[in-house]
Amino acid sequence: MFDLIMHFLLLGLVIFALAEMMPGINVRNYGTALLVAVVYGLINVTAGNALQLLAVPLMILSLGLFTFIINTALLWATDQLIEDFNIEGLGTTLGAAVVITIADTALDWLF
Repeated sequence: MFDLIMHFLLLGLVIFALAEMMPGINVRNYGTALLVAVVYGLINVTAGNALQLLAVPLMILSLGLFTFIINTALLWATDQLIEDFNIEGLGTTLGAAVVITIADTALDWLF
């Protein structure tokens, strides 16, 4: 349980830092970033796993890079659900999804 809490706290920190560094990403405060991390994690566990299972042929053909496209869609869905979180444009969403995916993978290895 501690590992899961640490994972979300650190992912929230990554999202908050990303909003400070990348133009086009707006997060009201750290609490919102933490909420984004939790909602994104829940969407990723449910819909993300189902989409990855359905996209196995595309994953093989792209050597796993299609994961970034799926995570972009999941991040966009998170953006639509949380009022105080806004990402402007598809390119910004894709860039943020790449950074969040890499950070999330690193956090999975750590915790």
